[in-house]
Amino acid sequence: MGLKQADITAILGPVDETLMAELLATGATAGELAEAIAWVNNDEALIGEGRHLPAGRVAALIDILTPDNEEVRNLGL
Repeated sequence: MGLKQADITAILGPVDETLMAELLATGATAGELAEAIAWVNNDEALIGEGRHLPAGRVAALIDILTPDNEEVRNLGL
């Protein structure tokens, strides 16, 4: 089942409408969002654990959540 606004708020805290819409549009699950956040915050450790680079919806979420995104900087990610 795809993300809901409540899932996003529970994981990220309050976000603006634009970021919310972008995240919802991916069709990702809450688990995929959590995985994307883990990659954004600590990609070297995950690579060191031998995890495969993200693809699909997780990769799309990472693109949205990368620090180049102004909204994400405001979240402290």
